[in-house]
Amino acid sequence: MKTVLISGASVAGLTTAYWLRSKGYAPTVVERAPTLRPGGQALDVRGVALGVLDRMGLLEEARRVRTRMRGMTMLDAEGNELWRSHEMTLSGGRFDNDDIELLRDDLVRLLYGRTRDDVEFVFGDSLSALEEDEDGVHAAFEHGGPRTFDLVVGADGLHSKVRQLAFGAERQFVHHLGRHLAVFSSENFLGLDNWQVWMRDETARYCLYPARDNTEMRATLGFASEPLDYDHHDIGHQQALVTERLSHLRWETPKLLAAMRKAPDFFFDAMAQVRMRSWSVGRSVLIGDAGYCPSPMSGQGTSLAMVGAYVLADELGRAGDDHRAAFGRYERRMRPYAELNQALATDHHGGPAPEESLERAKNAIALDA
Repeated sequence: MKTVLISGASVAGLTTAYWLRSKGYAPTVVERAPTLRPGGQALDVRGVALGVLDRMGLLEEARRVRTRMRGMTMLDAEGNELWRSHEMTLSGGRFDNDDIELLRDDLVRLLYGRTRDDVEFVFGDSLSALEEDEDGVHAAFEHGGPRTFDLVVGADGLHSKVRQLAFGAERQFVHHLGRHLAVFSSENFLGLDNWQVWMRDETARYCLYPARDNTEMRATLGFASEPLDYDHHDIGHQQALVTERLSHLRWETPKLLAAMRKAPDFFFDAMAQVRMRSWSVGRSVLIGDAGYCPSPMSGQGTSLAMVGAYVLADELGRAGDDHRAAFGRYERRMRPYAELNQALATDHHGGPAPEESLERAKNAIALDA
């Protein structure tokens, strides 16, 4: 049985592990965090990606735990209502379609439940080196001993360690989109009842919505900015940057920023896309954000990751021992779909993409080649 190392235990990595196991591979998933990462924003599974969930036997379970928003309100920087809708939310789209919005941790929990009994997981460790020869890829780890695998999959996000080790420095591939984003959980101190609230002005915005039967609240904060120089491990500095850029907003913003500083699951990063000429080199290949991150502005990162995992496993299953042929076919099938979805974030000047553009992009690939 061929072995494959998958770096990253989030949506991309878990979906890849499931489908590669179904094709007869022996996956090992390595994750830097000590457990599955908690928190995160609500994610959308749309179009063709719903078919991936269905083929995993998870579609109905995902529908049961989807968010139940009744609508949304848009406020100006003073807290005055500009408009409201009972037909859609900016994060999840229109209610009258089959797409699913669910919390990231709920989706990860479902995917982990499908893989934990048949896949080896190594938590609390990370890759430190990769070296390839005719016998396979020799992987070194920060904590565990070295191991050799037939293939390596980078499913480890925007700042992929596999991409760094196998392809080169991040600056070659990551393209800043002029915004930064923070996500965290807090108590539902606004008493939101399945209702989403947005506040925005020319430079900053945030979105608040309840979760867990309205007992908690998820916050997504963003601001326009040139690339920033900050320590990715210094949460205090990141929170200070967010406070500096959003403190001019009124309404409940002071309470929100105070809750941010207490959040156990604070996340901060740039809005960026990954653009590469090739997603594979030798025995290493990239999936999802590691290879073709469209940014949260597209709303399609989760769907791209799930479909990419399925297509890669499909091609490896059909290629036998010829991983190079499989990688090439995977890329030829996925690249037009990935680029069309990346365009959702770059072709509409920071606003939501038109419905017809999203409909075209989310269905722009067939699961059966």
